[in-house]
Amino acid sequence: MEKLQEPIATSSSSSPSPHSSSFASLGAYGRALAETHRRLGRRAASVTTTYEEMSRVRARSGADMARSLRWPDLVGFGLGGMVGAGVFVATGRAARLYAGPAIVLSYAIAGLCALLSAFCYTEFAVDMPVAGGAFSYLRVTFGEFAAFLTGANLIMEYVFSNAAVARSFTAYLGTAIGVDTAAKWRIIIIGLPKGFNQIDLLAVAVIVLISMCICYSTKESSVLNMVLTAIHIAFILFIIVMGFWRGDVRNLTHPANPAESRGGFLPYGVAGVFNGAAMVYLSYIGYDAVSTMAEEVRKPARDIPIGVSGSVALVALLYCLMAVSMSMLVPYDAIDKESPFSAAFRGSDGWGWVSNVIGAGASFGILTSLLVSMLGQARYLCVIGRSSVVPAWLAQVHPKTSTPVNASAFLGAFTAVIALLTDLDVLLNLVSIGTLFVFYMVSNAVVYRRYVTVGSTNPWPTISFLLAFSFVSLTITLIWRFAPAGLAKAVLLGGCTVVAVAVLQVFNSLVPQARKPEHWGVPLMPWVPAVSVFLNVFLLGSLDGPSYVRFGFFSVFAVLVYVFYSVHASFDAEQNGHLTKAAEGLSHPVGREHGGASGV
Repeated sequence: MEKLQEPIATSSSSSPSPHSSSFASLGAYGRALAETHRRLGRRAASVTTTYEEMSRVRARSGADMARSLRWPDLVGFGLGGMVGAGVFVATGRAARLYAGPAIVLSYAIAGLCALLSAFCYTEFAVDMPVAGGAFSYLRVTFGEFAAFLTGANLIMEYVFSNAAVARSFTAYLGTAIGVDTAAKWRIIIIGLPKGFNQIDLLAVAVIVLISMCICYSTKESSVLNMVLTAIHIAFILFIIVMGFWRGDVRNLTHPANPAESRGGFLPYGVAGVFNGAAMVYLSYIGYDAVSTMAEEVRKPARDIPIGVSGSVALVALLYCLMAVSMSMLVPYDAIDKESPFSAAFRGSDGWGWVSNVIGAGASFGILTSLLVSMLGQARYLCVIGRSSVVPAWLAQVHPKTSTPVNASAFLGAFTAVIALLTDLDVLLNLVSIGTLFVFYMVSNAVVYRRYVTVGSTNPWPTISFLLAFSFVSLTITLIWRFAPAGLAKAVLLGGCTVVAVAVLQVFNSLVPQARKPEHWGVPLMPWVPAVSVFLNVFLLGSLDGPSYVRFGFFSVFAVLVYVFYSVHASFDAEQNGHLTKAAEGLSHPVGREHGGASGV
């Protein structure tokens, strides 16, 4: 049990003897590389406890992050992180190609899926309110290597996506003011290869200003996010009102070209609704960043569930209203796939100015999503630094601002350099494969943590269940995507569904839970996280080939960094007892294992 380990972990008599750094000289590094296999065996699967994450690991940042956030701040961050510019693109493509007017059902299904994944994040965040988010959750469950691999991919996805979104701010701002800013405000450098030859100083300026804000204060960043989000929501409500006012209910069932397009509310059938849900799910990505702010929440047990679940529910309601509004404005077969809301008004006599308003709303959405995303990625990197698998100076929290200044500045500079030159072909309507992979891992981790206690519970029944259920989920996904329509496909899908339910029921009946959450837990365990696992596998199966190539490239790069640097730095930290020494300098008492959730 974790609690029985606490006295041993904090005993000064158990501190290891001093150990020289693996990077002190070329000779020392050579000897470290020769021991790589032994160090991997010792560190890769090493797990920490909740107590260690809340005390010794957190102490490596020096000063504490200020507990200044309440549930309204978290709801604001959730809204700001999710309601970005993506919804203005995804809605049109999903309605035109897959769901038709039933796009509102697609958004409702995707919202339910997001809520299930959010429940898994919430249980971890309440039980262990630290800034590491998924990295910390996986580290206490599956070990250091699994946490590092997922955390590294997530940070890289954050950086490249933020750079691309910052560059898109230039284009959306142009829509708001009626100027082709992408052509007039970007400087073309002759001699550089295509894709790297357009300097976007406005994108860099946006990233620098946001980085300065998040370095200065989390609370002030929350206030700024509240203001920007309120303005953005006002624009969205304006769009919804205009759609219901100017729209026609007939468009929900009648296409513009009946001779070529199917009629009815479900022109593509139930399958189209689910395909549309897979496409629009990206619009809900962003709530995971809220969990990285758990260390700065005053009362985690109360504020985190309200903040995460409340923001997902509100966003789902807004998206459903936007979907109905757009479907009423334009028949589904006449919707512009790239800019559906702007195009709906651009051709209307006397209503072209609404397109400018929509561009302004999207611009504010980009700013809020960037702010929340950069806040989250800095906290991810800060906690990765605490574990010593990256340089420890990235973990430092400034004593005056109570923010991870080093991590925020480093990532801000990295993102700005990429946004300055690189015209990244990262579409807003593609779900990040790295993010979905992390969601999948967290859903598995919450099941493993409930049913397995290290040292006293046999983990293999739970591991076998997770592997079997993931395999069945993958099988259903492949059948759905590649099998030709017909009776055989329906029988195969039905049979696999029966197998999945049977596997779930057998596990639920035969394997008892090893622990119960003290404050808040995922309801209907293990059904809710299992459905989340399936949905994330299903969505991963909907991604294109280049996404997997990018994911594979970053994963290989992360593995090399871990093998040649991180495992040795982590081994050095363990041998030198740095975590124990940091804990001895704590200026505040550390409560019991779940004490962080009590809201002290």
